[in-house]
Amino acid sequence: MTRELKEVQGIIFKRQKFKEADLLAKIITKENGIITMIARGALRPKSKLGAALLNFSYGTYIIYTSGQGLSNLRTYKEVKQFDGLFNDLTKNAYASFILDLVDHAFVEYQPLGKYYALAEFALQKINAGVDSEMITQICQMQLLAAYGVAPELRGCTICGKRQGVFDYSIKRGGIICSDHFYQETSRMHLEPKETAVLRTIGLLPIERLGSIAVSDATKKATRKAIDRIYQETVDLNLKTKKFLDELKLF
Repeated sequence: MTRELKEVQGIIFKRQKFKEADLLAKIITKENGIITMIARGALRPKSKLGAALLNFSYGTYIIYTSGQGLSNLRTYKEVKQFDGLFNDLTKNAYASFILDLVDHAFVEYQPLGKYYALAEFALQKINAGVDSEMITQICQMQLLAAYGVAPELRGCTICGKRQGVFDYSIKRGGIICSDHFYQETSRMHLEPKETAVLRTIGLLPIERLGSIAVSDATKKATRKAIDRIYQETVDLNLKTKKFLDELKLF
């Protein structure tokens, strides 16, 4: 395919050394999905490219690309950084996990649609000090659709009822109302308020979410529920998730 120069706007989220002085960097972009760029000589002392490829840097990058495979980074402009994410280990871990989830849900150069906005908004909130755990749970619930396993959260998966007391059934792929608890042995036995949180964070557009006030006990329960949903429907084994879980042990 023909290669061309292109400007892309996005966020750097992974980088690794390549050969002696080169860097490979992954960027999540607004219009072109996820791109892996090679930056020739970025590790040389006099190169300015390396500083623009730190994780959680964002701005405009000029690349030479064919729309597939590796793209070559030529230069950049107006690059800034989410300093709060880069300098705080816990915030860094949450943000890395969210972007890793996005990365595994799409192939390179596949348009991300609303999920770019979701990731960008999440990083802005975590960087600003908003509850990292809840922002991450919101992303996890809303990214299930990107993996092809969007849960039914609006109404009971058996009768369609939208109001009342609900639980979650992985087997049914969504919520069930209390009228059917007796017949669904695989339900998760969540407290009504826990199921309500899953419904809210799964359905409400992230830009409409105001202040997040959820008790630690409820957050712990919904985190376990979401982890189980992912284990039984997506079955990912991400290093970023393992590291995040290890951080929570201390």
